[in-house]
Amino acid sequence: MQHLKNRWRSEGGYREVLVVAIPLILSTATWSVQHFVDRMFLTWYSPEAIAAAMPAGMLNFSMVSIFMGTAGYVTTFVAQYYGAERYDRIGPALWQGVYVSFLGGLAIVCAIPFAEPVFRLVGHSPLVQQNEVAYFQILCLGAGAYSASYALSGFFSGRGKTWPVLWVNAATTVVNLVLDYALIFGRWGFPELGIKGAGIATVVAGVFSLLMFFAILCSRSNNNTFHTIKGWRLERDLFVRLLRYGFPSGVQFFLEMAGFTAFVLLVGRLGIASLAATNIAFNINTLAFMPMIGCGIAVSVLVGQYLGGEKPDRAQSAVYSGFHLTLAYMLSIAAAYVLVPDVFVAPFALRADPKEFSEIYGYSIILLRFVAVYSVFDTMNIVFCSAIKGAGDTRYVMLVTVVLSVFVFVMPVYLAVVVFEFGLMVAWVFATAYIISLGFIFYLRFLGGKWRAMRVIERREEVPMLKPTKLGRVAKL
Repeated sequence: MQHLKNRWRSEGGYREVLVVAIPLILSTATWSVQHFVDRMFLTWYSPEAIAAAMPAGMLNFSMVSIFMGTAGYVTTFVAQYYGAERYDRIGPALWQGVYVSFLGGLAIVCAIPFAEPVFRLVGHSPLVQQNEVAYFQILCLGAGAYSASYALSGFFSGRGKTWPVLWVNAATTVVNLVLDYALIFGRWGFPELGIKGAGIATVVAGVFSLLMFFAILCSRSNNNTFHTIKGWRLERDLFVRLLRYGFPSGVQFFLEMAGFTAFVLLVGRLGIASLAATNIAFNINTLAFMPMIGCGIAVSVLVGQYLGGEKPDRAQSAVYSGFHLTLAYMLSIAAAYVLVPDVFVAPFALRADPKEFSEIYGYSIILLRFVAVYSVFDTMNIVFCSAIKGAGDTRYVMLVTVVLSVFVFVMPVYLAVVVFEFGLMVAWVFATAYIISLGFIFYLRFLGGKWRAMRVIERREEVPMLKPTKLGRVAKL
Protein backbone atom coordinates (compact mmCIF):
# COMPACT_ATOMS: atom_id res chain seq x y z
CA MET A 1 0.00 0.00 0.00
CA GLN A 2 2.84 2.38 0.86
CA HIS A 3 4.40 1.64 -2.51
CA LEU A 4 1.18 2.69 -4.24
CA LYS A 5 1.04 5.90 -2.20
CA ASN A 6 4.62 6.72 -3.14
CA ARG A 7 3.91 5.90 -6.78
CA TRP A 8 0.89 8.20 -6.66
CA ARG A 9 2.72 11.22 -5.21
CA SER A 10 6.15 10.97 -6.84
CA GLU A 11 7.34 12.71 -9.98
CA GLY A 12 6.42 10.49 -12.89
CA GLY A 13 3.78 8.85 -10.70
CA TYR A 14 0.11 8.05 -11.22
CA ARG A 15 -1.11 11.50 -10.19
CA GLU A 16 1.18 13.34 -12.58
CA VAL A 17 0.23 11.08 -15.47
CA LEU A 18 -3.47 11.52 -14.73
CA VAL A 19 -3.19 15.32 -14.45
CA VAL A 20 -1.95 15.40 -18.03
CA ALA A 21 -3.98 12.44 -19.27
CA ILE A 22 -7.48 13.11 -17.93
CA PRO A 23 -8.24 16.11 -20.17
CA LEU A 24 -6.72 14.20 -23.10
CA ILE A 25 -8.77 11.12 -22.23
CA LEU A 26 -11.93 13.21 -22.09
CA SER A 27 -10.88 14.96 -25.28
CA THR A 28 -10.35 11.72 -27.18
CA ALA A 29 -13.59 10.46 -25.66
CA THR A 30 -15.43 13.39 -27.25
CA TRP A 31 -13.88 12.47 -30.58
CA SER A 32 -14.92 8.85 -30.02
CA VAL A 33 -18.47 9.91 -29.23
CA GLN A 34 -18.48 12.05 -32.37
CA HIS A 35 -17.26 9.12 -34.47
CA PHE A 36 -19.61 6.62 -32.80
CA VAL A 37 -22.73 8.77 -33.19
CA ASP A 38 -21.80 9.65 -36.77
CA ARG A 39 -21.64 5.94 -37.66
CA MET A 40 -24.83 5.23 -35.71
CA PHE A 41 -26.69 7.92 -37.70
CA LEU A 42 -25.42 6.37 -40.94
CA THR A 43 -26.50 2.90 -39.75
CA TRP A 44 -29.98 4.29 -39.20
CA TYR A 45 -29.93 5.95 -42.61
CA SER A 46 -29.09 2.88 -44.72
CA PRO A 47 -26.93 -0.30 -44.78
CA GLU A 48 -25.10 1.07 -47.82
CA ALA A 49 -24.18 4.29 -45.99
CA ILE A 50 -22.63 2.54 -42.99
CA ALA A 51 -20.93 -0.02 -45.23
CA ALA A 52 -19.34 2.82 -47.23
CA ALA A 53 -18.42 5.08 -44.32
CA MET A 54 -15.64 2.96 -42.85
CA PRO A 55 -13.70 2.16 -46.06
CA ALA A 56 -13.96 5.72 -47.40
CA GLY A 57 -13.25 7.30 -44.02
CA MET A 58 -10.28 5.05 -43.33
CA LEU A 59 -8.81 5.55 -46.81
CA ASN A 60 -9.06 9.31 -46.38
CA PHE A 61 -7.65 9.25 -42.88
CA SER A 62 -4.81 6.94 -43.88
CA MET A 63 -3.77 9.55 -46.46
CA VAL A 64 -4.16 12.43 -44.02
CA SER A 65 -2.37 10.54 -41.28
CA ILE A 66 1.10 10.83 -42.80
CA PHE A 67 0.85 14.64 -42.70
CA MET A 68 -1.03 14.67 -39.41
CA GLY A 69 1.55 12.40 -37.80
CA THR A 70 4.39 14.57 -39.08
CA ALA A 71 2.80 17.88 -38.09
CA GLY A 72 1.52 16.50 -34.79
CA TYR A 73 5.06 15.55 -33.78
CA VAL A 74 5.50 19.19 -32.78
CA THR A 75 4.03 18.00 -29.46
CA THR A 76 7.34 16.25 -28.73
CA PHE A 77 9.30 19.36 -29.73
CA VAL A 78 7.13 21.50 -27.47
CA ALA A 79 7.52 19.02 -24.59
CA GLN A 80 11.31 18.91 -24.84
CA TYR A 81 11.65 22.68 -25.30
CA TYR A 82 9.34 23.18 -22.32
CA GLY A 83 11.29 20.74 -20.17
CA ALA A 84 14.51 22.52 -21.14
CA GLU A 85 12.85 25.91 -20.31
CA ARG A 86 13.46 27.22 -23.84
CA TYR A 87 10.02 28.76 -24.22
CA ASP A 88 10.88 31.06 -27.13
CA ARG A 89 11.39 28.04 -29.39
CA ILE A 90 7.87 26.67 -28.87
CA GLY A 91 6.09 29.09 -31.23
CA PRO A 92 8.48 28.49 -34.15
CA ALA A 93 8.08 24.71 -33.71
CA LEU A 94 4.30 25.06 -33.92
CA TRP A 95 4.45 27.06 -37.13
CA GLN A 96 6.59 24.45 -38.86
CA GLY A 97 3.81 21.96 -38.07
CA VAL A 98 1.23 24.31 -39.60
CA TYR A 99 3.25 24.57 -42.81
CA VAL A 100 3.49 20.77 -43.05
CA SER A 101 -0.28 20.56 -42.54
CA PHE A 102 -1.17 23.01 -45.29
CA LEU A 103 1.19 21.35 -47.77
CA GLY A 104 -0.39 18.02 -46.88
CA GLY A 105 -3.88 19.45 -47.31
CA LEU A 106 -3.07 20.58 -50.83
CA ALA A 107 -1.68 17.13 -51.66
CA ILE A 108 -4.84 15.41 -50.38
CA VAL A 109 -7.11 17.67 -52.45
CA CYS A 110 -5.23 16.46 -55.54
CA ALA A 111 -6.48 12.92 -54.78
CA ILE A 112 -10.14 13.85 -55.32
CA PRO A 113 -10.25 12.96 -59.08
CA PHE A 114 -8.88 9.46 -58.36
CA ALA A 115 -11.62 8.46 -55.92
CA GLU A 116 -13.95 6.81 -58.42
CA PRO A 117 -11.40 4.50 -60.10
CA VAL A 118 -9.92 3.51 -56.71
CA PHE A 119 -13.22 2.42 -55.22
CA ARG A 120 -14.25 0.75 -58.46
CA LEU A 121 -11.07 -1.32 -58.16
CA VAL A 122 -12.03 -2.40 -54.64
CA GLY A 123 -15.07 -4.17 -56.02
CA HIS A 124 -17.84 -3.27 -53.57
CA SER A 125 -21.46 -3.15 -54.75
CA PRO A 126 -22.37 -0.18 -57.05
CA LEU A 127 -24.46 1.65 -54.44
CA VAL A 128 -21.77 1.26 -51.78
CA GLN A 129 -19.19 2.52 -54.28
CA GLN A 130 -21.29 5.60 -55.00
CA ASN A 131 -21.45 6.43 -51.30
CA GLU A 132 -17.74 5.75 -50.81
CA VAL A 133 -16.71 8.14 -53.59
CA ALA A 134 -18.95 10.97 -52.39
CA TYR A 135 -17.86 10.66 -48.74
CA PHE A 136 -14.16 10.40 -49.58
CA GLN A 137 -14.14 13.43 -51.88
CA ILE A 138 -15.80 15.68 -49.31
CA LEU A 139 -13.47 14.56 -46.51
CA CYS A 140 -10.44 15.44 -48.65
CA LEU A 141 -11.46 19.12 -48.52
CA GLY A 142 -10.98 19.26 -44.74
CA ALA A 143 -7.63 17.44 -44.54
CA GLY A 144 -5.47 20.54 -44.09
CA ALA A 145 -7.68 22.00 -41.36
CA TYR A 146 -7.73 18.83 -39.27
CA SER A 147 -3.99 18.32 -39.61
CA ALA A 148 -3.23 21.92 -38.61
CA SER A 149 -5.58 21.66 -35.62
CA TYR A 150 -3.73 18.55 -34.50
CA ALA A 151 -0.42 20.39 -34.74
CA LEU A 152 -1.66 23.44 -32.82
CA SER A 153 -3.07 21.28 -30.04
CA GLY A 154 0.56 20.31 -29.40
CA PHE A 155 1.08 23.77 -27.86
CA PHE A 156 -1.08 22.70 -24.95
CA SER A 157 -0.39 18.96 -24.87
CA GLY A 158 3.39 19.40 -25.05
CA ARG A 159 3.36 21.67 -22.00
CA GLY A 160 1.04 19.35 -20.08
CA LYS A 161 -1.68 22.05 -20.07
CA THR A 162 -4.31 19.88 -21.67
CA TRP A 163 -7.67 21.35 -20.56
CA PRO A 164 -7.93 23.77 -23.53
CA VAL A 165 -7.61 20.78 -25.88
CA LEU A 166 -10.64 19.25 -24.19
CA TRP A 167 -12.75 22.41 -24.45
CA VAL A 168 -11.93 22.92 -28.13
CA ASN A 169 -12.60 19.28 -29.02
CA ALA A 170 -15.83 19.23 -27.01
CA ALA A 171 -17.11 22.32 -28.84
CA THR A 172 -16.04 20.79 -32.15
CA THR A 173 -17.94 17.60 -31.33
CA VAL A 174 -21.12 19.54 -30.62
CA VAL A 175 -20.83 21.38 -33.94
CA ASN A 176 -20.19 18.14 -35.79
CA LEU A 177 -23.06 16.15 -34.26
CA VAL A 178 -25.64 18.91 -34.74
CA LEU A 179 -24.66 19.28 -38.38
CA ASP A 180 -24.52 15.48 -38.75
CA TYR A 181 -28.12 15.03 -37.71
CA ALA A 182 -29.33 18.02 -39.69
CA LEU A 183 -27.56 17.16 -42.94
CA ILE A 184 -27.87 13.35 -42.92
CA PHE A 185 -31.63 13.27 -42.25
CA GLY A 186 -32.64 16.72 -43.55
CA ARG A 187 -33.77 18.31 -40.28
CA TRP A 188 -34.41 21.99 -39.31
CA GLY A 189 -34.67 23.14 -42.91
CA PHE A 190 -31.43 21.53 -44.10
CA PRO A 191 -31.47 19.23 -47.14
CA GLU A 192 -31.34 15.45 -46.69
CA LEU A 193 -27.85 14.57 -47.93
CA GLY A 194 -27.19 11.19 -46.33
CA ILE A 195 -23.50 10.28 -46.24
CA LYS A 196 -22.62 13.53 -48.06
CA GLY A 197 -24.08 15.43 -45.13
CA ALA A 198 -21.85 13.48 -42.72
CA GLY A 199 -18.80 14.47 -44.77
CA ILE A 200 -19.78 18.16 -44.88
CA ALA A 201 -20.34 18.19 -41.11
CA THR A 202 -16.86 16.75 -40.56
CA VAL A 203 -15.18 19.37 -42.76
CA VAL A 204 -17.01 22.30 -41.14
CA ALA A 205 -16.15 21.00 -37.66
CA GLY A 206 -12.46 20.74 -38.64
CA VAL A 207 -12.34 24.37 -39.77
CA PHE A 208 -14.12 25.41 -36.57
CA SER A 209 -11.50 23.59 -34.46
CA LEU A 210 -8.62 25.26 -36.31
CA LEU A 211 -10.08 28.73 -35.81
CA MET A 212 -10.57 28.15 -32.08
CA PHE A 213 -6.96 27.02 -31.57
CA PHE A 214 -5.66 30.01 -33.52
CA ALA A 215 -7.76 32.37 -31.42
CA ILE A 216 -6.23 31.05 -28.19
CA LEU A 217 -2.67 31.00 -29.51
CA CYS A 218 -2.86 34.60 -30.66
CA SER A 219 -3.28 35.96 -27.14
CA ARG A 220 -0.72 38.55 -26.00
CA SER A 221 0.55 36.45 -23.10
CA ASN A 222 1.17 33.38 -25.25
CA ASN A 223 2.93 35.48 -27.87
CA ASN A 224 5.17 37.23 -25.35
CA THR A 225 6.21 34.03 -23.58
CA PHE A 226 6.15 31.40 -26.33
CA HIS A 227 6.43 33.51 -29.52
CA THR A 228 3.23 32.02 -30.94
CA ILE A 229 2.93 34.93 -33.40
CA LYS A 230 6.53 36.17 -33.47
CA GLY A 231 7.74 32.73 -34.48
CA TRP A 232 5.63 32.48 -37.64
CA ARG A 233 8.55 32.37 -40.06
CA LEU A 234 9.50 29.25 -41.92
CA GLU A 235 12.80 28.20 -40.31
CA ARG A 236 14.62 25.86 -42.63
CA ASP A 237 16.67 24.09 -39.96
CA LEU A 238 13.73 23.58 -37.62
CA PHE A 239 11.45 22.54 -40.49
CA VAL A 240 13.99 19.92 -41.59
CA ARG A 241 14.41 18.71 -38.00
CA LEU A 242 10.63 18.30 -37.71
CA LEU A 243 10.59 16.30 -40.93
CA ARG A 244 13.56 14.21 -39.74
CA TYR A 245 11.77 13.05 -36.61
CA GLY A 246 8.16 13.71 -37.49
CA PHE A 247 8.04 12.13 -40.94
CA PRO A 248 8.85 8.61 -39.65
CA SER A 249 6.12 9.16 -37.06
CA GLY A 250 3.77 10.19 -39.86
CA VAL A 251 4.74 7.16 -41.93
CA GLN A 252 4.08 4.90 -38.94
CA PHE A 253 0.71 6.58 -38.41
CA PHE A 254 -0.02 6.17 -42.10
CA LEU A 255 0.99 2.51 -42.20
CA GLU A 256 -1.23 1.67 -39.26
CA MET A 257 -4.20 3.38 -40.88
CA ALA A 258 -3.35 2.00 -44.32
CA GLY A 259 -3.06 -1.50 -42.89
CA PHE A 260 -6.47 -1.36 -41.28
CA THR A 261 -7.91 0.33 -44.37
CA ALA A 262 -6.61 -2.54 -46.50
CA PHE A 263 -8.07 -4.94 -43.96
CA VAL A 264 -11.51 -3.34 -44.17
CA LEU A 265 -11.40 -3.22 -47.97
CA LEU A 266 -10.46 -6.91 -48.14
CA VAL A 267 -13.16 -7.87 -45.65
CA GLY A 268 -15.62 -5.96 -47.85
CA ARG A 269 -15.09 -8.64 -50.51
CA LEU A 270 -16.80 -11.11 -48.15
CA GLY A 271 -20.11 -9.22 -48.38
CA ILE A 272 -22.03 -6.38 -46.77
CA ALA A 273 -22.71 -8.33 -43.55
CA SER A 274 -19.02 -9.03 -42.92
CA LEU A 275 -18.06 -5.47 -43.80
CA ALA A 276 -20.77 -3.86 -41.66
CA ALA A 277 -19.95 -6.12 -38.67
CA THR A 278 -16.26 -5.24 -38.96
CA ASN A 279 -17.16 -1.55 -39.09
CA ILE A 280 -19.31 -1.89 -35.98
CA ALA A 281 -16.64 -3.83 -34.05
CA PHE A 282 -13.98 -1.24 -34.91
CA ASN A 283 -16.28 1.62 -33.94
CA ILE A 284 -17.16 0.03 -30.61
CA ASN A 285 -13.48 -0.49 -29.95
CA THR A 286 -12.74 3.11 -30.92
CA LEU A 287 -15.07 4.32 -28.18
CA ALA A 288 -12.94 2.52 -25.60
CA PHE A 289 -9.63 2.81 -27.44
CA MET A 290 -9.38 6.59 -27.83
CA PRO A 291 -9.11 7.31 -24.09
CA MET A 292 -6.16 4.91 -24.12
CA ILE A 293 -4.63 7.10 -26.81
CA GLY A 294 -5.02 10.05 -24.44
CA CYS A 295 -2.94 8.24 -21.85
CA GLY A 296 -0.35 7.39 -24.52
CA ILE A 297 -0.04 11.07 -25.44
CA ALA A 298 0.39 11.93 -21.77
CA VAL A 299 3.22 9.41 -21.49
CA SER A 300 4.90 10.82 -24.60
CA VAL A 301 4.62 14.37 -23.23
CA LEU A 302 6.09 13.49 -19.85
CA VAL A 303 8.93 11.55 -21.46
CA GLY A 304 9.67 14.59 -23.64
CA GLN A 305 9.56 17.02 -20.73
CA TYR A 306 11.76 14.92 -18.46
CA LEU A 307 14.29 14.19 -21.19
CA GLY A 308 14.37 17.89 -22.07
CA GLY A 309 15.15 18.52 -18.41
CA GLU A 310 17.76 15.70 -18.40
CA LYS A 311 15.75 13.43 -16.07
CA PRO A 312 15.52 10.03 -17.82
CA ASP A 313 14.76 8.07 -14.61
CA ARG A 314 11.65 10.13 -13.97
CA ALA A 315 10.67 9.65 -17.61
CA GLN A 316 10.87 5.88 -17.10
CA SER A 317 8.75 6.12 -13.97
CA ALA A 318 6.09 8.06 -15.90
CA VAL A 319 6.00 5.36 -18.59
CA TYR A 320 5.36 2.54 -16.13
CA SER A 321 2.77 4.61 -14.30
CA GLY A 322 0.94 5.18 -17.58
CA PHE A 323 1.15 1.48 -18.43
CA HIS A 324 -0.31 0.38 -15.10
CA LEU A 325 -3.24 2.77 -15.41
CA THR A 326 -3.93 1.91 -19.05
CA LEU A 327 -3.74 -1.84 -18.50
CA ALA A 328 -6.19 -1.71 -15.58
CA TYR A 329 -8.63 0.29 -17.69
CA MET A 330 -8.39 -1.94 -20.75
CA LEU A 331 -8.75 -5.18 -18.80
CA SER A 332 -12.10 -3.98 -17.50
CA ILE A 333 -13.26 -2.99 -21.00
CA ALA A 334 -12.14 -6.32 -22.46
CA ALA A 335 -14.10 -8.17 -19.77
CA ALA A 336 -17.21 -6.19 -20.73
CA TYR A 337 -16.74 -7.09 -24.42
CA VAL A 338 -16.79 -10.77 -23.48
CA LEU A 339 -19.45 -10.75 -20.76
CA VAL A 340 -21.99 -8.21 -22.07
CA PRO A 341 -21.36 -7.70 -25.82
CA ASP A 342 -25.06 -6.98 -26.44
CA VAL A 343 -24.74 -3.67 -24.58
CA PHE A 344 -22.27 -2.41 -27.18
CA VAL A 345 -23.94 -3.77 -30.32
CA ALA A 346 -27.56 -2.95 -29.45
CA PRO A 347 -27.39 0.82 -30.26
CA PHE A 348 -26.54 0.01 -33.88
CA ALA A 349 -29.71 -2.09 -34.17
CA LEU A 350 -32.14 0.50 -32.82
CA ARG A 351 -33.41 1.81 -36.15
CA ALA A 352 -31.93 -0.77 -38.50
CA ASP A 353 -34.10 -3.25 -40.40
CA PRO A 354 -34.26 -6.44 -38.19
CA LYS A 355 -33.94 -8.86 -41.12
CA GLU A 356 -31.03 -6.99 -42.69
CA PHE A 357 -29.28 -6.57 -39.34
CA SER A 358 -29.62 -10.09 -37.88
CA GLU A 359 -26.54 -11.53 -39.61
CA ILE A 360 -24.55 -8.37 -38.92
CA TYR A 361 -25.52 -8.61 -35.24
CA GLY A 362 -24.26 -12.20 -34.94
CA TYR A 363 -20.93 -11.43 -36.56
CA SER A 364 -20.46 -8.33 -34.39
CA ILE A 365 -20.83 -10.31 -31.16
CA ILE A 366 -18.12 -12.76 -32.27
CA LEU A 367 -15.75 -10.03 -33.45
CA LEU A 368 -15.91 -8.29 -30.08
CA ARG A 369 -14.18 -11.33 -28.58
CA PHE A 370 -11.24 -10.73 -30.92
CA VAL A 371 -11.26 -7.07 -29.89
CA ALA A 372 -11.18 -8.11 -26.22
CA VAL A 373 -8.02 -10.15 -26.79
CA TYR A 374 -5.99 -7.71 -28.86
CA SER A 375 -7.04 -4.58 -26.94
CA VAL A 376 -5.25 -5.83 -23.80
CA PHE A 377 -1.98 -6.18 -25.72
CA ASP A 378 -2.66 -2.87 -27.43
CA THR A 379 -1.89 -1.18 -24.11
CA MET A 380 1.73 -2.29 -24.52
CA ASN A 381 1.73 -1.05 -28.10
CA ILE A 382 0.34 2.37 -27.27
CA VAL A 383 2.26 3.14 -24.07
CA PHE A 384 5.72 1.88 -25.00
CA CYS A 385 5.48 3.12 -28.58
CA SER A 386 4.47 6.55 -27.25
CA ALA A 387 7.38 6.48 -24.82
CA ILE A 388 10.12 5.87 -27.37
CA LYS A 389 8.51 8.29 -29.83
CA GLY A 390 8.50 10.94 -27.09
CA ALA A 391 12.26 10.52 -26.95
CA GLY A 392 12.74 10.68 -30.73
CA ASP A 393 13.07 6.98 -31.63
CA THR A 394 10.70 7.37 -34.55
CA ARG A 395 12.71 5.59 -37.25
CA TYR A 396 12.68 2.33 -35.32
CA VAL A 397 8.92 2.62 -34.80
CA MET A 398 8.46 3.22 -38.52
CA LEU A 399 10.59 0.24 -39.58
CA VAL A 400 8.84 -2.15 -37.19
CA THR A 401 5.45 -0.98 -38.40
CA VAL A 402 6.49 -1.42 -42.05
CA VAL A 403 7.63 -5.01 -41.54
CA LEU A 404 4.75 -6.16 -39.37
CA SER A 405 1.98 -4.42 -41.30
CA VAL A 406 3.11 -6.08 -44.53
CA PHE A 407 4.19 -9.55 -43.39
CA VAL A 408 2.00 -10.17 -40.33
CA PHE A 409 -1.11 -8.23 -41.29
CA VAL A 410 -1.94 -7.24 -44.87
CA MET A 411 -0.36 -10.08 -46.85
CA PRO A 412 -1.71 -12.87 -44.61
CA VAL A 413 -5.20 -11.30 -44.66
CA TYR A 414 -5.06 -11.03 -48.47
CA LEU A 415 -4.09 -14.69 -48.76
CA ALA A 416 -6.76 -15.73 -46.26
CA VAL A 417 -9.59 -13.75 -47.88
CA VAL A 418 -8.79 -13.64 -51.60
CA VAL A 419 -6.58 -16.65 -52.34
CA PHE A 420 -7.72 -19.35 -49.90
CA GLU A 421 -11.18 -17.93 -49.05
CA PHE A 422 -10.93 -18.83 -45.38
CA GLY A 423 -13.44 -16.16 -44.39
CA LEU A 424 -13.94 -13.44 -41.80
CA MET A 425 -12.67 -15.13 -38.64
CA VAL A 426 -9.27 -16.09 -40.05
CA ALA A 427 -8.80 -12.50 -41.23
CA TRP A 428 -9.44 -11.29 -37.70
CA VAL A 429 -6.93 -13.81 -36.29
CA PHE A 430 -4.18 -12.08 -38.29
CA ALA A 431 -5.38 -8.64 -37.20
CA THR A 432 -5.11 -9.78 -33.58
CA ALA A 433 -1.64 -11.28 -34.13
CA TYR A 434 -0.48 -7.98 -35.63
CA ILE A 435 -1.45 -5.94 -32.56
CA ILE A 436 0.09 -8.46 -30.16
CA SER A 437 3.38 -8.42 -32.11
CA LEU A 438 3.58 -4.62 -32.03
CA GLY A 439 3.05 -4.57 -28.28
CA PHE A 440 5.84 -7.01 -27.45
CA ILE A 441 8.39 -5.51 -29.86
CA PHE A 442 7.94 -1.94 -28.59
CA TYR A 443 8.14 -3.16 -25.01
CA LEU A 444 11.47 -4.86 -25.71
CA ARG A 445 12.76 -1.71 -27.41
CA PHE A 446 11.86 0.32 -24.34
CA LEU A 447 13.63 -2.16 -22.07
CA GLY A 448 16.76 -1.76 -24.21
CA GLY A 449 17.08 1.83 -22.93
CA LYS A 450 18.44 3.51 -26.08
CA TRP A 451 15.68 6.11 -25.80
CA ARG A 452 17.19 7.53 -22.58
CA ALA A 453 19.96 9.34 -24.49
CA MET A 454 17.79 10.63 -27.35
CA ARG A 455 16.64 14.23 -27.93
CA VAL A 456 14.84 15.91 -30.85
CA ILE A 457 15.63 19.51 -29.96
CA GLU A 458 18.89 21.18 -30.92
CA ARG A 459 21.52 22.17 -28.38
CA ARG A 460 21.44 25.78 -27.28
CA GLU A 461 24.57 26.64 -29.23
CA GLU A 462 22.94 25.29 -32.41
CA VAL A 463 20.05 27.77 -32.35
CA PRO A 464 20.58 30.52 -34.97
CA MET A 465 20.21 34.08 -33.77
CA LEU A 466 18.27 34.99 -36.92
CA LYS A 467 18.01 32.76 -39.90
CA PRO A 468 14.75 33.41 -41.72
CA THR A 469 13.99 31.93 -45.11
CA LYS A 470 13.41 34.01 -48.21
CA LEU A 471 9.74 33.96 -47.24
CA GLY A 472 10.57 35.58 -43.95
CA ARG A 473 12.88 38.21 -45.50
CA VAL A 474 10.30 39.18 -48.11
CA ALA A 475 7.58 39.48 -45.52
CA LYS A 476 9.83 41.62 -43.34
CA LEU A 477 10.50 44.01 -46.20
